[in-house]
Amino acid sequence: MTKPHDGVVGVSPTRHGALLSAILAVIVTFSAVIYLGVGAGHGRSDDTLAVPGSAHNPAAPVSTGVWVGTWAAAPVGSEPLTETGGMAGRTVRNVVHTSVGGTSARITLSNLYGTQPLTVTAATIAVASGAGPSAEADTLRRLTFNGVPTLVVRPGGQAVSDAVALAVPADSDILVSTYTPVSSGPVTYHRHARQTSYVADGEHTEDVTGTAYTGQSTYWRYLTALDVLSNEADGTVVAFGDSITDGVTSTAGANRRWPDVLSDRLRAAVASGADAPRYGVVNEGISGNQVLADGRGRPANNPSGLNRFERDVLDRPNVKVVVIDLGVNDILRNRTLADPDAVVDGLRTLVDRAHSRGIKVVGTTLMPFRGHRGYTDAREDVRRRINEMIRSGTVFDELADVDKALRDPYDPRRLRSDYDSGDHLHPSDHGYRRMAEVIEPGQLTGSAPARL
Repeated sequence: MTKPHDGVVGVSPTRHGALLSAILAVIVTFSAVIYLGVGAGHGRSDDTLAVPGSAHNPAAPVSTGVWVGTWAAAPVGSEPLTETGGMAGRTVRNVVHTSVGGTSARITLSNLYGTQPLTVTAATIAVASGAGPSAEADTLRRLTFNGVPTLVVRPGGQAVSDAVALAVPADSDILVSTYTPVSSGPVTYHRHARQTSYVADGEHTEDVTGTAYTGQSTYWRYLTALDVLSNEADGTVVAFGDSITDGVTSTAGANRRWPDVLSDRLRAAVASGADAPRYGVVNEGISGNQVLADGRGRPANNPSGLNRFERDVLDRPNVKVVVIDLGVNDILRNRTLADPDAVVDGLRTLVDRAHSRGIKVVGTTLMPFRGHRGYTDAREDVRRRINEMIRSGTVFDELADVDKALRDPYDPRRLRSDYDSGDHLHPSDHGYRRMAEVIEPGQLTGSAPARL
């Protein structure tokens, strides 16, 4: 609910309009500090001892733990039909699902595909009270950026919020709400959320009932990461891949993508007392993604694995392991026959980059796709040759042979029928679960090989 401005009663309409314009100008000018300070930044602090909000609130409680990723989504491109209006005058309430819990939280907002500055005048975070846009009232927190609630993110940039003290539960839905009074041009979004989020007309970031959120969306807008200061986790696992990692055929709203199942398995193993790593799991899958080739546009829609690896893997907090499941689109989307050596060389480059940061790499084989509209015997031969090189042990630190686990034993060029979603390329929920089961917790322990 917006309060009336004090001290403007009796002011003429002309002077009143001038005053409002001046106020907006002050807000935008003041936010320029944030615009310059965080608009282009990718770095973040991964201190093991942090004081949420202490830079601006000396009374803030001290929390110990490690900053880890509990949820993430790669920015994919510009949302269709938002070129002019964007989300001007509306509040976006993104619903995201956590992998691990924590005592404090921070978010990342992206304006990668915007053509104008992204102005956010209010943002909140809260624990969802159930399915839908309503929040647990006592968990709603206002978010700030460099100590103030308003920020401006340059086109192509991103911003990380200040940490806010909040008990974030593992395996739960979190609501992140942002109000944008003016358009930033095209909205930066993640298309295949497999999760319903919400939109309200006007500023409703602090609405805990959710009644104002009459619009629904199958996208995530602006929001690209949720990190927590955690005593439950020691690091982050990044799932890096294409639509199979994105979970495009999994049941919407059910969190049945293979990275979700991997997160469930790790939590269950730790709870049982097994010797398993305590990691948050974040999903950086993009439908249609390739190792080598970008999509169209500037900046490129759907940037290649090589071009987005730093942003989506190396810049995540306390990454210990990356699981790479990428390459099938290099085969399917290449107008000519893909070069298997080039694809594998690209994968090796990703591994080298991970090793330079001490990150271990688990890689998968490429699963079969006979029956899919893009199948040819020649493309099947390329897939087989790539898998041979992956299985040789010369590409990744650890192997998760999902091809062997999900293929039809009577026709290895196809997915087994109960693992097939029906399009003969993407797994069913059962298939995604089987993929996650192939990755053993022990494969996620240890460190990257020492560089020679």
